[in-house]
Amino acid sequence: MQTKSPIKRRVSRQIMVGDVPVGGDAPIAVQSMTNTETCDVPATVAQVLAIADAGADIVRVSVPSLDAAEAFKSIRAQVSVPLVADIHFDHKIALKVAEYGVDCLRINPGNIGREEKVREVIAACRERSIPIRVGVNAGSLGKELMRKYPEPTAEALVESAMRNVDILDRHNYPDFKVSVKASEVFMAVEAYRLLSTKIDQPLHLGITEAGGLRGGTVKSAVGIGILLMEGIGDTLRVSLAADPVEEVKVGFEILKSLKLRANGINFIACPSCSRQNFDVIGTMNALEQRLEDIRTPMDVAVIGCIVNGPGEAREADVGLTGADPNNLIYVAGEPDHKVSNKDFVDHLETVIRERAASLDAARAVMDANVIART
Repeated sequence: MQTKSPIKRRVSRQIMVGDVPVGGDAPIAVQSMTNTETCDVPATVAQVLAIADAGADIVRVSVPSLDAAEAFKSIRAQVSVPLVADIHFDHKIALKVAEYGVDCLRINPGNIGREEKVREVIAACRERSIPIRVGVNAGSLGKELMRKYPEPTAEALVESAMRNVDILDRHNYPDFKVSVKASEVFMAVEAYRLLSTKIDQPLHLGITEAGGLRGGTVKSAVGIGILLMEGIGDTLRVSLAADPVEEVKVGFEILKSLKLRANGINFIACPSCSRQNFDVIGTMNALEQRLEDIRTPMDVAVIGCIVNGPGEAREADVGLTGADPNNLIYVAGEPDHKVSNKDFVDHLETVIRERAASLDAARAVMDANVIART
């Protein structure tokens, strides 16, 4: 059921990361980050492409040295997705990647050094319309702040962020986004709440160092979900000790659950019980793997019996209801045909792909009509 999200998003200033708008009325962008050795260009290019193929709008690459900056030049030439260079302390690296076509710099002005170095980096960004991401993490607050705050707090994160924002304001450079990440959910949520009242630039959401695939997914869904529910956030990254492709998948699942953005199929499936007329879990595992390539926003319901099946299937683009002796497939909310358990996963995949193609064609006609009227 394609209903609109009731969430009213915070008004923010829009910036461009390559060709991706971030903030304003733009869709919430999903990001991830490579975990390869950047100087291994083939491996990094392969991972960037895999992340982009999963649907990521923006990919971040760590650039810790001038050698890595040279590798970044080659990486940039081989991929089209917008790239963020993650840089700490060395302004020369920032200048190099700016020259080589970076789309955004993740660098804190307060960590660059002398004022002339800051001025040089900002000038390079201004000349090439490169936005800056100010990124504050609870685990790397400066010594001065740690003397003021005995331990990381939301207030300390925001103060650190605002010190960097003040530098950019002093140089009249408004094209930036900010993150204030912590691995502790309450701290991160409160920090973003505080920051959202102090600036109008886009906010990049994340629960840093969230953990492995299962625990990190839950922690990120809770923290990021709370903020998104409150209308806070213009872009996000789910930080997992896992394949970066999984970060993208989880990020979109969070957005889909809040009806903020669609990327592929939204599955509705029962947890299964003794009433099931087919193997719900096996069917879902197979469908999720087979249909990962579909980007069409659509709902697919897989329900094992007739108790809840018809109701869910009527609200979906494609629905499967378990029944005896044959299961019933719904298309566009209407009963369409029956199917036995034999090879029905193959058949259901075909039905879903045909429905996706039909929806894509209908949307293309609608878009063409809109263009014709303007």
